[in-house]
Amino acid sequence: MPSNQGSHWRDGYRQDCSGYASMALGLSAPGTTTVGLANRRLARPIAMSELQPGDLVIDATGNNDTRHVVIFEKWNDTAHRSYTAYEQRSVHGTSYRSLTYGRAAGSEYKAYRPLRYGN
Repeated sequence: MPSNQGSHWRDGYRQDCSGYASMALGLSAPGTTTVGLANRRLARPIAMSELQPGDLVIDATGNNDTRHVVIFEKWNDTAHRSYTAYEQRSVHGTSYRSLTYGRAAGSEYKAYRPLRYGN
């Protein structure tokens, strides 16, 4: 199903990347925004090199068209050049694919550890 910031799934979560991540984290529907997911009440910043399954990679800057969040699953190589993640994106809907968000110098994407995991 394509991403749509103005629509909701039958379970009440927003049909966009932050609604998808909110659902995965077990937050109350409709979930929070991408900016909300980067809030220190829900997640703490970590180094990209510390990413573990279930962590978030978030671009919380810009506007509704540029902010985005993905759910990290695993590194694709020992050099950490790319990773595999889950994301809800535009016309593609839910994707499971290799990404490099946050790997380039100066990237607005940052790594976060959801506080629900307790570490």
